[in-house]
Amino acid sequence: MRVASIGECMIELTLPREDGEGSRVGFAGDTCNAAIYLKRSAPEIEVAYVTALGTDPLSARMIAFFESEGLDTGLIERRADRVPGLYAISLDEKGERSFTYWRDTSAARTLFLPPAEVTPERLADFDIVYLSGITLAVLAPEARAGLAAFLDRYRRRGGRVAFDSNYRPRLWPDRATARREIAAFWALTDIALPSLDDELALFGEAGEAAVLTRLAAAGIRRGALKRGADGPLPIGGDFRLPAFPPAARVVDTTAAGDSFNGAYLAALLRGESEPACLAAGHAMASEVIGQPGAIIPR
Repeated sequence: MRVASIGECMIELTLPREDGEGSRVGFAGDTCNAAIYLKRSAPEIEVAYVTALGTDPLSARMIAFFESEGLDTGLIERRADRVPGLYAISLDEKGERSFTYWRDTSAARTLFLPPAEVTPERLADFDIVYLSGITLAVLAPEARAGLAAFLDRYRRRGGRVAFDSNYRPRLWPDRATARREIAAFWALTDIALPSLDDELALFGEAGEAAVLTRLAAAGIRRGALKRGADGPLPIGGDFRLPAFPPAARVVDTTAAGDSFNGAYLAALLRGESEPACLAAGHAMASEVIGQPGAIIPR
C-alpha cells in the first residue's frame, strides 16, 4: 500500500507559559501530522509527504525529520527563493491553542506551479492521496484546479482520495470561496475525515445529521465525522459503535484531528472493521492531546 499526503509543513514554535517553561521548536502541519501518525500506526505502509520547501538549512532539517519518521521525501519540491512557513502556538490552561502565522510567502504556496518537477501526475501510482482544506487554501488557484482535474482522472483509474476539510477562515479570501472549493473536493472524495465544528462553521448547517446527509449526497461512502470528546460518527454506514472514553488528560489539543486521521487510515488500510478504525483514531487522538506539541515522542 502506498499513500501520498499533500500539504504544508511549517516550523512550529510553542511559546513558553507564564512560568517560562514549555517552549519548544519543532515541525508540524496538518497533513504532515497525519502522515506521521499513519506511518507510526502501520510501518509497513509506504507514506510519502508531498510539499515544497526551500534550499535553506531549516528546510534540510525538516526533510531529515520526515525521514526520521519513515516518510518518503522523494516528492518534495525545492525552491531556492523560498523558505518554510512558521507558526507560534499559545496554550491556555485547558490546553486549547491559538496560533500566529507567518506563511504568506512560504515555499508550499508554490507547490505544483511551474517550473515544477513535482506535478500531480507523479501521484498516479499511489493507492490513496490524502489532503485537506488547508492544502487547498495554500495552493495557488491554478494549482488547485490542476490537482482537482488530476484527482478526477486518478479516481477513474481506481485511486482513492481521503480528505479532511480542516477549515481555517484566515487562509481563505472569504467564506463563499472556501465553501465552493471545499464542496468541489468533497465531490472528489472517497474517504471523508471532517470535524463537525469545521463543517458547521463553513456550511452553516443545524447539526451532525445535516452534515452526514450532505456528505452522503456528495457520494461519500466511507469515513468519520469527528466530534472531539464525544467520539466520531461513521460516514456512509450504520454500525454498532464502540465506547469512546474521554482522554485521561488534556495538555495540548494540537493535532487531535490529524492524529485521528492517521490512525484511522492505518486501520482502514489494514482491512479492519469500521468500528475498529473509529476506535483506533479516537485512541490515538486521546493519547496525542495528553502531551505537548503536534508530534509526540514515540
